[in-house]
Amino acid sequence: MRKMFLVAGLTAAFMLLVVAASAEKTSFAGTWGLDKTKSQGLSQRMMGADKVTLTITQDDKTISLDTKIEGGQPPAGGGGGGGGMGGGRPPAGPTTYNLDGHEVTSDVTFGQNTGKRTLKATMSGGTLELMNKTSFTGPDGTERVNATTQKLSLAGDGKTLTVVTHREGGQQPTPDSTAVYNKQ
Repeated sequence: MRKMFLVAGLTAAFMLLVVAASAEKTSFAGTWGLDKTKSQGLSQRMMGADKVTLTITQDDKTISLDTKIEGGQPPAGGGGGGGGMGGGRPPAGPTTYNLDGHEVTSDVTFGQNTGKRTLKATMSGGTLELMNKTSFTGPDGTERVNATTQKLSLAGDGKTLTVVTHREGGQQPTPDSTAVYNKQ
């Protein structure tokens, strides 16, 4: 009888450890430098930049991403565009997502337009999916929606971050890109 209780207790303890280990979230936190030679579909601004740095801060509840593009020239006629994690215009400052899986909606203003921005993060295995959708009414009265989905994954050694980006709406010449970053 004692052996049965001992075996049952050890089995329960082992199962608890397995569940606890699988419940841990992957940490993407750190400073990451873009490796242009391994990346595809990047904006002209990112490809022409001297240095692109992605800084990720993460705790149990949120993750924030901030991209800094240094040097190079903006594309002709395009102003200072480029950025984000694969192309398009970078956000002003870091973008913060809740890690509880719930959407967060906020009001945004750009130029004379106002709209709604919806952010959502979901973790599946070791991949973090970030959804960023902005909807607004254009000057002609039509509703416009720009949506970006990014899938972040780490290499087994934790030293390489891959960000696969898909965009819908907007004026990006390449809606899909893959940016590869090395931990600094």
